[in-house]
Amino acid sequence: MTQIITVTNQKGGVGKTTTSAALVCGLHQRGARVLGVDLDPQGNLGFNLGLDIGSGNTIYDVLKGNCTIEEAIQPTEYGDVLPSDIMLSAAEVEFTVPRREFMLDEQLSSLRSRYDFIIIDTPPALNILTVNAYVASNGLIVPMEAEVLSLVGITQLQETIETVRDTFNPDLKVLGILINKFNSRLTLSRDILELAQEVAEQLGSHVFQAKIHRGVGVAMAPAHGQTVLTYQPDSRPAQDFQSIVDAVAGDRFPSPKPKSRLKYISKFFN
Repeated sequence: MTQIITVTNQKGGVGKTTTSAALVCGLHQRGARVLGVDLDPQGNLGFNLGLDIGSGNTIYDVLKGNCTIEEAIQPTEYGDVLPSDIMLSAAEVEFTVPRREFMLDEQLSSLRSRYDFIIIDTPPALNILTVNAYVASNGLIVPMEAEVLSLVGITQLQETIETVRDTFNPDLKVLGILINKFNSRLTLSRDILELAQEVAEQLGSHVFQAKIHRGVGVAMAPAHGQTVLTYQPDSRPAQDFQSIVDAVAGDRFPSPKPKSRLKYISKFFN
């Protein structure tokens, strides 16, 4: 069964694209068939995975009916990617057809036998693109920074999640809240962690045991068309992300390397 996972938070700069790229790359490293879908008009997911942005068809062309979804998918050494560009920023105005909340779900239906995982990166907004991602997904991963404003963004996200569950996708599950740029030595980080756990309970979920620590490799990797998993595979952030990939992959796609990160692993598929 294909797992469709959306990485989401209406606040920008919390690590959505970094997390999405790490999931695509890490699952591909384990032998899974993976597609990354970029629903952010900035188009950063494809850039992070080494695509030549600006060439070829995009998810915008697919949703407009200008090409098939197969014609827009581009292969990379880290997995397949359905790229985006700035044209997608007009989605709220242009996509006004009936059942427009199901546009992405209908397009992905033909790919469910082709991929083990589909990872969707979303824009920093609660708009029709985000709703389309939620409708198409089995589960959500919500990254946040260890700061107050990032936590506020999640509480605002809760209403949209509940609306989608009530109206379009009753099986939608929040797989976990993922804390980025975590520093256990800071009182603020520890306080935010406690508050995040309370919010996660309200969402029927939890905070991932693995926290993503700061590291220069995370910021440098996209400039080389890589994720931190390949740019600095032995760094602390890369190990943290591998722990998240471990949890998503489960027993179906174990890590090809000896498990030296057991203390970071978190199980969330109940």
